[in-house]
Amino acid sequence: MSDSVTETQTSVAAQELRQFVERYERLEAEKKDIADAQKEVMAEAKGRGYDTKVLRKVIALRKRDAEDIAEEEAILDLYKSALGM
Repeated sequence: MSDSVTETQTSVAAQELRQFVERYERLEAEKKDIADAQKEVMAEAKGRGYDTKVLRKVIALRKRDAEDIAEEEAILDLYKSALGM
């Protein structure tokens, strides 16, 4: 291959790599914006008197399957009973 073909291929690869990096960086910026918006929602909820720790647990539970939650709660009850709680 000639040097100009190799340079062209290198240039194309570098451009493609730059595009991947820039796309990733844009996604990182979007992720930060979303995290900031989530913090604002929690701050607003806290300002209105909601317990944000419990609110986060409710959000986590809503993501899970009902059967998994029921099984975990049954095991928790069993363990608590065994410990006299």
